[in-house]
Amino acid sequence: MKICIVGCGAIGSLFAAHLARLEDVEVWAYDPNQAHVDAINANGLRLTGMSDLVGPVKARSNAAEIPPCDFGIVAAKTLHTRSAIEATAHIFANGAVASVQNGVGNEEILAEYVGRVILGTTFPAGHMTAPGVVNQDTGGKTWIGPFAGKPATMAEVERLSEAINRSGMICVPMEDARGALWTKLIFNSASNAVGALTRLPHGIACEQAWPLMQALAKEGMAVADRLGVVLDGDPVALLEYGRKVAYRHKPSMLQDVLARRLTEVDALNGGIARIGREIGVPTPLNEALAETIKGLEHSWTLED
Repeated sequence: MKICIVGCGAIGSLFAAHLARLEDVEVWAYDPNQAHVDAINANGLRLTGMSDLVGPVKARSNAAEIPPCDFGIVAAKTLHTRSAIEATAHIFANGAVASVQNGVGNEEILAEYVGRVILGTTFPAGHMTAPGVVNQDTGGKTWIGPFAGKPATMAEVERLSEAINRSGMICVPMEDARGALWTKLIFNSASNAVGALTRLPHGIACEQAWPLMQALAKEGMAVADRLGVVLDGDPVALLEYGRKVAYRHKPSMLQDVLARRLTEVDALNGGIARIGREIGVPTPLNEALAETIKGLEHSWTLED
């Protein structure tokens, strides 16, 4: 089996390094970060923190050098989804492509370019500490299932899930993974946005802004309910659980803000607000935080 990880940043690296340890899986990775690619090819892809391993990943910054693959796992930032799949779609002419990205809207973009799509979400988190090295900060499950707009077969979903489970990660194959995706989306809309604006790690942000985080989550839950999505868990309880197990973890949006990078807010709070408007569910807090974070991003373009 050949698997290509599209976007081998922190999350993509967790999948790539684990899967590359399997003797029957050949793992390729596409990432535009040349220093990261060079380090992976020279020394393997190293995970530290909750995992301590090195995976023999074949990394490329030129997608034309990657052979056809049975599966793709897209882990690029949501604002790079289109450019990432435009560069790599030819690799999956006969394969199925899964998204394990944050937010909503990614699968719809993938479906414009490939024939069979797998909807997914994942809870493990990490951060890059050096080219070729990623620290795994937290563990958790991954959920995947056929994307209704252009579905992969359930057999393909189960085959990919089986490989991920054998690699040492936890993956749950589902006929309908929307509940898991929306549970993570709502969790992120509170944790990421509040962390990005306060610049506080998850647990400390919970202590300082708990009523706001709860209110953001409840707006997202109202949208999911109107859509008929049955959540896989209670997002508020997950926020509280994260407070215990990820007290000093910096959410990905906070990492982006600290580095003055564009964030994924359009697919998180912005995505909830957009869908809320479309179906008539008010989401004033998610809309306000999305606009505030977009304003923060714009401030970086101004002269000091």
